[in-house]
Amino acid sequence: MKNIKIILILSVMIFLFLLYIPAEKNDSVSKDNRVIPGVEVFLSEHLESVKGKRVGLITHPPGINSKLQSTVELFFNDPAINLVALYGPEHGMKGNGQAGEHVSFYISDKYDLPVYSLYGQTMRPKPDMLKNIDVMVLDLQDIGTRIYTYITTMAYSMQVCADMGIEFIVLDRPNPVSGNVMEGPVLNYPEFSSSVGVYPIPVRHGMTIGELAILFNEEFFKKKVRLTVIQMKNWERNMYFDNTQLPWIFPSPNIPSLDTTIVYPGQVFIEGTNISEGRGTTRPFEIIGAPWIDGYDLAVELNNLKLPGLIFRETSFKPTFSKYKSEKCSGVQLHIINREKYRPFDSTLHIISKIESMYPEKFKFHSKFFDKIMGTSTVRKQLIKKISVDRIISSFNKDLKDFFIKRKKYLLYQ
Repeated sequence: MKNIKIILILSVMIFLFLLYIPAEKNDSVSKDNRVIPGVEVFLSEHLESVKGKRVGLITHPPGINSKLQSTVELFFNDPAINLVALYGPEHGMKGNGQAGEHVSFYISDKYDLPVYSLYGQTMRPKPDMLKNIDVMVLDLQDIGTRIYTYITTMAYSMQVCADMGIEFIVLDRPNPVSGNVMEGPVLNYPEFSSSVGVYPIPVRHGMTIGELAILFNEEFFKKKVRLTVIQMKNWERNMYFDNTQLPWIFPSPNIPSLDTTIVYPGQVFIEGTNISEGRGTTRPFEIIGAPWIDGYDLAVELNNLKLPGLIFRETSFKPTFSKYKSEKCSGVQLHIINREKYRPFDSTLHIISKIESMYPEKFKFHSKFFDKIMGTSTVRKQLIKKISVDRIISSFNKDLKDFFIKRKKYLLYQ
């Protein structure tokens, strides 16, 4: 009897052990399917393209491989790469500049290389900043929204490199909010072209930074740059960043999380009003408010709209900088309950419209800036005239369909 009990116990242990093995195998399969960013593909398969050439690198903190090693460090320590200059976008190569803060040039103590700012004394690289390089490599993490200066930095740099006969290589990275959805108006070009939106693309464009580079080069440049895009491996258009198995490094000081990135294509337009967009808090763009708003009433009204994939919660906050610094604000926090159904741009138009109707004496547009980031003055004028938000949104359909057709031939990931 005792032997039978021992046999039964051993049998159960073996059974449980066997149950555990498939889980290990599945985990190893998922690791094999992780997204491999352009920098890793470049270093393993394309070093010949920079052999014997002087290399410049535009990058920032999210420029890393899957092991959290920076692209700067990888390039600097690779004997096959002659790295001669570094370039930083807005917020600087180290990512420590606040929004709109100009960053100065300096010499890196660590690498003994010049670090040129492309968001300081100039936004376009000047010829003397490029005179010692043969090829420019760009490794920036975009966030999938037109209103972001990194793609403008790329466009300006490509144009100057085209004029100087310098090759341009883009190390592609994921669009963190997926590559299938497009939202918002196409920028009215050239009237509203600026550093926060240079070419006629929608607010949420659904493209990777590498795909945008090809689109810009082919559609908008008079003189084309010699462009190479190093594609990622295993990235699919329906992926959000947390599907990639890559480490998240926030691309700028006020985009700390993926949730922030997901709401940003809509919530960025709160910047163009006198409502706090949550800068100076730990949840920028996810929370909004003002001293004159009743957060409870606003949450009730917004939840009554039943916006897809979204719930609003009353909140209070006191910004440490930016709008209403050190003042008590009441407002709402956006909670995404279904990101596939949630449409950030459409939702924020509803939010602005509702606040405008609830607080007509208090709410104000910062008209020039709102129109600048919207890429048109039409939306603001329609909101002021109380045209329904659904009608405003439907007015973008033709331009979005046209852009959808235009972008097809530049997509690298089907």
